[in-house]
Amino acid sequence: MNGVQRREEILETIKNSETPVSGSALAKLTSVSRQVIVQDIALLKAEGNEILSTNKGYILKAPERVSRVDKVVHSDDEVGDELNTVVDLGGFVENVFVWHRIYGKIEAKLAIGTRAHVSEYLESLKNGRSSPLKNVTSEYHYHKITADTEQTLDIIEEALDKKGYLVRDEI
Repeated sequence: MNGVQRREEILETIKNSETPVSGSALAKLTSVSRQVIVQDIALLKAEGNEILSTNKGYILKAPERVSRVDKVVHSDDEVGDELNTVVDLGGFVENVFVWHRIYGKIEAKLAIGTRAHVSEYLESLKNGRSSPLKNVTSEYHYHKITADTEQTLDIIEEALDKKGYLVRDEI
């Protein structure tokens, strides 16, 4: 394995790890000394990779994401269209919540970022005995939506507004 291949292996290992990867573990994996790993990490950083050194090892800096909370309203038949609109434009639907007059805020995690996730969600609604949370508040509900840029969130809101789903009032 040459230096380029070794650095690719190091970067892939760090990317695919959910926990910090120690220099010793990387050295063992690539059959080089820990000092060579330190030099490789410096080269990878110089190439623009955002590798952070921690006391437990190396990690990649998570990409910055921006978020907004949007109030929306639509029928049960439009749930799929609403969610697909968000994910098709680069958004990630973190959650759904409603403000109930008696119970206050009621929230559920969604973690929907692809059309496959939308399909799974719709299938679970179809096969379950429950209805969407929005049905307890006359179809009005909120989503926390994350994306890579504010511009992406603007585009998502514009598309939701065009379809009549976005409610423009104070949260």
